Amino acid sequence: MNWFLFIAIVLITFFIMEGITWLTHRFVMHGFLWYLHEDHHKPTGHTLEKNDAFFLIFAIPSWLCIMLGLQNKLYWVAAIGFGIALYGLAYFIVHEVIIHQRFKWFTRSNNSYIKTIRWAHKMHHKHLNKYEGESFGMLMVAKKYWDKVKSDKNIQAVSKVNKV
Repeated sequence: MNWFLFIAIVLITFFIMEGITWLTHRFVMHGFLWYLHEDHHKPTGHTLEKNDAFFLIFAIPSWLCIMLGLQNKLYWVAAIGFGIALYGLAYFIVHEVIIHQRFKWFTRSNNSYIKTIRWAHKMHHKHLNKYEGESFGMLMVAKKYWDKVKSDKNIQAVSKVNKV
């Protein structure tokens, strides 16, 4: 398998994972596995949450694809595993570091994308039960959240002008 095809499969898998994550979050985490996800919406104050088990739910298929793909020279399978792992890394950075700030790395960002995903996630967390909800994705969010952040920036710009 050539490198171009390998990288293409990794990237396609990465983008497909956003859809899989949305579906899993909406129908599994807010469905029959709510008992694992609930402490994410109703924090207990513990460093680790039951919700962190979902890391394994996604990590195991990634690891198996990489391991079995490389062992059996099925490089397209390994590429799928690397795509899942790459999405897992992005998920960790976006969800744990940027949104929930479990690690204090990007706490004062004024970036529109970061503000938008934070707002969308905040709107997701305003619902404390499994039956209601919005914004189940992670990296791509609905236009209404972008519009909200843009509106906030315009209001801030106008207020700065009025102060001068």
